[in-house]
Amino acid sequence: MLHLIIMVVGERYVPGVGQVELFDEVRREIIHQLSIRPMAHSELVKALPENGNKETGLEQVIDSVASFKKPGVTGRGLYELRPEWYKHFNLYFHHYTRADQTKAEEAQRKLRRQVGDDKALPPPVPPPLCPLFASLVNLLQCDVLLAIEGTVLQWAVEPGGGGWTESMLQRTLHLVGMALLEEQQQLENSSTEDDIIFNYTSKITRPGEGPSTSGSVLALLESLQNAPHLEVHKDMITWILKMVGNIKTIRERTSSTFSTSANQGWHLEETMRDKDKAERKRKAEMARLRREKIMAQMSEMQKHFINENKELFQQSMEELEASTSAAEHSPPSSELTCSSQVCVGPWRMGRAERRQVVTCILCQEEQEVKGHGRAMVLAAFIQRSTVLSKNRSRSLPNPEHHEPLFMHPDLSLGIHTASCGHIMHATCWQRYFEAVQLKEQRRQQRLRGHTSYDVEKGEFLCPLCECLSNTVIPLLPHTCPPDGSADHPSLEAWLKTTSQQIAVLHFSHRRQSDGVSEGAEPVVPEGFNVNLTPQNPFSSSISEMINTFSMSAYKVGLKVNPNEQDPRVPVLSWSTCAYTIQSIERLLMDENKPLFGSLPCRQDDCLSSLTRYSSACWTSAPLRSVPAHFIRLLSVLVPDPQVEDTPCILSIDMFHLLVYGVLSYSSLHSLDQSGRRSIDSGHLHLLHLITVAHLVQVLLTTTTDELCMDQDSEAPEEELICQLYSTLRKHLGSVLPEVSSGWWQLWSSVKAGVLPFLRTAALFFHYLNSTAPPADLLVAGPNQWEALCSYLSLPSNLLLLFQSHHTLLEPLIHRWCCHPGVRQVLQGRGLIVTFPRESNKLINLPEDYSVLINQASSFTCPRSGADKSRAPTLCLVCGTMLCSQSYCCQTEVDGEDVGACTAHTFTCGAGVGLFLRVRESQVLFVAGKTKGCFYPPPYLDDYGETDQGLKRGNPLHLCLERYKKIEHLWRQHGIAEVIGHAQEANQALVAIDWQHL
Repeated sequence: MLHLIIMVVGERYVPGVGQVELFDEVRREIIHQLSIRPMAHSELVKALPENGNKETGLEQVIDSVASFKKPGVTGRGLYELRPEWYKHFNLYFHHYTRADQTKAEEAQRKLRRQVGDDKALPPPVPPPLCPLFASLVNLLQCDVLLAIEGTVLQWAVEPGGGGWTESMLQRTLHLVGMALLEEQQQLENSSTEDDIIFNYTSKITRPGEGPSTSGSVLALLESLQNAPHLEVHKDMITWILKMVGNIKTIRERTSSTFSTSANQGWHLEETMRDKDKAERKRKAEMARLRREKIMAQMSEMQKHFINENKELFQQSMEELEASTSAAEHSPPSSELTCSSQVCVGPWRMGRAERRQVVTCILCQEEQEVKGHGRAMVLAAFIQRSTVLSKNRSRSLPNPEHHEPLFMHPDLSLGIHTASCGHIMHATCWQRYFEAVQLKEQRRQQRLRGHTSYDVEKGEFLCPLCECLSNTVIPLLPHTCPPDGSADHPSLEAWLKTTSQQIAVLHFSHRRQSDGVSEGAEPVVPEGFNVNLTPQNPFSSSISEMINTFSMSAYKVGLKVNPNEQDPRVPVLSWSTCAYTIQSIERLLMDENKPLFGSLPCRQDDCLSSLTRYSSACWTSAPLRSVPAHFIRLLSVLVPDPQVEDTPCILSIDMFHLLVYGVLSYSSLHSLDQSGRRSIDSGHLHLLHLITVAHLVQVLLTTTTDELCMDQDSEAPEEELICQLYSTLRKHLGSVLPEVSSGWWQLWSSVKAGVLPFLRTAALFFHYLNSTAPPADLLVAGPNQWEALCSYLSLPSNLLLLFQSHHTLLEPLIHRWCCHPGVRQVLQGRGLIVTFPRESNKLINLPEDYSVLINQASSFTCPRSGADKSRAPTLCLVCGTMLCSQSYCCQTEVDGEDVGACTAHTFTCGAGVGLFLRVRESQVLFVAGKTKGCFYPPPYLDDYGETDQGLKRGNPLHLCLERYKKIEHLWRQHGIAEVIGHAQEANQALVAIDWQHL
């Protein structure tokens, strides 16, 4: 009944009932909807009554009470209620449901708490009633209602008595507040005391007449003000008492004794305020004493724990003192700079020997990472990728005959590995995966359909974060520091020794395959034993996990069944390592982030584990396959007459060559038992050789037409670049254009082309050798060339590599240039990839969505003649318009009919696709044949909202920030992860036949 009286007396925002207009009615609706929470424009329009916004300018009303908050990369544009309209909030607004009322009350109390106001939610000042309904206000001062209010308040005084509830008391206080506001309005608007007919304050000061009521309503309110069981209503009661004082002041002001009465009113308000302050001070003091008591208890518990564990604390203090004294006696950092800031070669300095302890997310047991310990693994997801591709027209290779040892510089197809960063014991992961397989088998017996992961492809969800995974990377210990006693031969001596070792391998291979050995037996270097079987440095469980990831890379990379004896197995592991490093370096470069120190933990752990795994995967490969790979790789740089069909240097990505060469060299070095040769020397010489080859590659592909003809300076780089270019032109003749000036600009172009190679090489050797990076590479900036070269043991003028080894490199460069493939590419009979390679981006979309709609409306199905396509879909990667969700354009892929979009993903994105469904204004993500999801489009209306399905019909415009986010997801290979999370959150997506789109 109390609620009904509130509605009858308080709801006056209807023309004819209250003195309001339609504008005021709509404004009140908007204020109360925004009091619940900030709302988007579409939500606000839906929440308003259907007939309330027909004839009013809704936009004008909204703008008058709310401020628009623009959307970020995610979410929608929201309208927020302006603070000056908070006072118009009515807790008992007649369009509120009970849930809305609760939400609005919590939101308004929170806002008042944030700005430091009291938490009272008094009724707003009502508009005047029309003359016909003016007598309605007398309900608030009728004797029956006063008796009810007195009864409820009397019950509330005694917590254990009566049948009162919190909501009953809250409504009673609200009615009292409404009556006081009504009386205040009449007092302020009346000129004489005779005009006032509403005397609520005088009635609530008289004692009640109820059976258990001994005091007036006002007296009961004063007694309830400090009641501990009504703390939540204290602010509202205080507000009522202040209103009573204000009304008394106004009444007395109209009489002749205005000054005296005003002082009394002020004194009453001051007294109430002092009481309030004293009460708050008392509570603050009690809270302080309680905190001090808790802190004393915690201190006592700490002392008790220390006394019980004296030996443990004594040991910790001794270790701390030892580390402190070691730090004091260590040389200053400037003395270590030369050795600690080098990541490759015999002068590199790895991290100090320290325990690497990790925790399994499944059993919570800690485990130290050791070569002969229990295997620890990192959940990972491996997939094919064309994100870095510069040639999407290249057909996918035949998996049975494809040779992955040489990656083309167009990077047409790579293998990317990502990880969520969560670590498990190998045994725990195996038990978990077996349980997932068993559960999936039972599910398939009951239900048919796809899930967000495919167990048959080895997919599973990370047990902790539910991130899509399909393999695990074994964790391996850090690389040992370099052996200081080993020799460091020069480049010439190392090449001579390596050539002798290769000759011995060739001789041994011929003898084993033919049974006879033609020619004289080659010279065997000291300590080199071709028949030696290297000892496996890892435990059986780690070796098993190494083999697990190798097979995953092999299956995904070639789309074939597992075959542990295939010599291509380690190559695909090296390939995913190189490609992942390249993709992350591109992201860091484009986002202008530092090369080191800016990666998230999950990416940093992934690269570290992946690189160390790649350096050890040769231990599980067939015995003679990895040395044979190294022989073929080196033959590209140092031609070997016994190796045929080597590609030219313009057809090889040099960073992949570096990674393959460094990682495969370990197998050759393991056959050397002399102990005099350092593997780090081989890594450094390989880096120097491949850097020179990349310099030549960049020079051959650099466009010289735009070189400036200004006067050149006399820098040493100009003379050396001129000398090297002249050497190349001498070998290639007119194929290379003649350059007479602009040498400094040419050198600048070469530096820019080589820079990505140096950055990726620095990342690779940093994770391979666990070497701390220099401080200059921990910050972003343009001038990092010198720091990179120093970190890689290279001269800042890379052309000095050519000058210092001119006698050795001159014939090698001659052979590189004389390869017939070089002339073919330079004469236009092959794809020329220029350096630095530009980062791939999604296509440019028009700013106005109507342009896309017009483009789609003119698109006809390519297989149905002039018929219009029902669902034109735009590929965001290459810009091709497709006829989606139609039987006419279905094609067969791997023996199954799929739609145009799904078929396009296999030729354009290696199984991953991003599309814009133009007529639905939806972004479509597809991964494989059975997985996909819809994603919010980058087009927003003026209110910052998407319009998926084009239902509202508002003009749409491109939001660059949202489009950049979609592009970032694609470039960091996160599409499959987004699809997995979306399908886990919304099982309805699983039932969609994505292969037909």
